[in-house]
Amino acid sequence: MGWFSRDKQAEAPDPLSRQDRQRCWDSRDAYFTCLDGAGVVKAGDEGAACAGPKARYEKSCAKSWVEYFNKRRVLAERQQGVLAQSRNQQAAATRRS
Repeated sequence: MGWFSRDKQAEAPDPLSRQDRQRCWDSRDAYFTCLDGAGVVKAGDEGAACAGPKARYEKSCAKSWVEYFNKRRVLAERQQGVLAQSRNQQAAATRRS
């Protein structure tokens, strides 16, 4: 083992590899499906409910991707709420006309 050992590089996912990207997306989808089943929006708030899928997700994806996907999930949920509110207001305005 030297300064430039390949052991640590082999453990980290390679975002340039098609297989590694697909593995990341699949593990993300499995984890988010588990979160949906547990009724959790923000990743990390599920406790031990999704420990297995979470470990695979964090192992399969680069840390920056995990942070991005988790933030994107929360934003998407907020957007759904805003869009639903907008549709309700539009429907109420249409009924008054």
